[in-house]
Amino acid sequence: MSTVRDKVRLKRVYDAPAPGDGFRVLVDRLWPRGLSKEKASVDLWMKEVAPSTELRRWYHKDLTRWPEFRARYKAELTDNPTLAELRATVREHIRRGGKGVTLLYGTKDAEQNHAILLREALLARTAPRRKR
Repeated sequence: MSTVRDKVRLKRVYDAPAPGDGFRVLVDRLWPRGLSKEKASVDLWMKEVAPSTELRRWYHKDLTRWPEFRARYKAELTDNPTLAELRATVREHIRRGGKGVTLLYGTKDAEQNHAILLREALLARTAPRRKR
């Protein structure tokens, strides 16, 4: 039996789309360089849920700032209404019994990127509520 955690996946937007991706959401503020909309196969682009331009630039000047970036981006997410929209989209696709949602990002670093933090925020409140 798959869990909500299994239904919210991460993938680099430059990787080829796969049937198991489900609903594909680009969560970067900038469109990926050199990638056509057709080839990206993005169902929804939610650039407003990405880190602010200022935070992104600050972090990319020194990637050793990852711990501080984590804290700053999480703080941005708490005040970001687009997170609630994304959360609703994820819930909708999970309830349909489909393949779930894949969050797409552009960076080459699969271990330190904002999509990981975004997924954590979604999973913290996306699990279906149990009936009492």
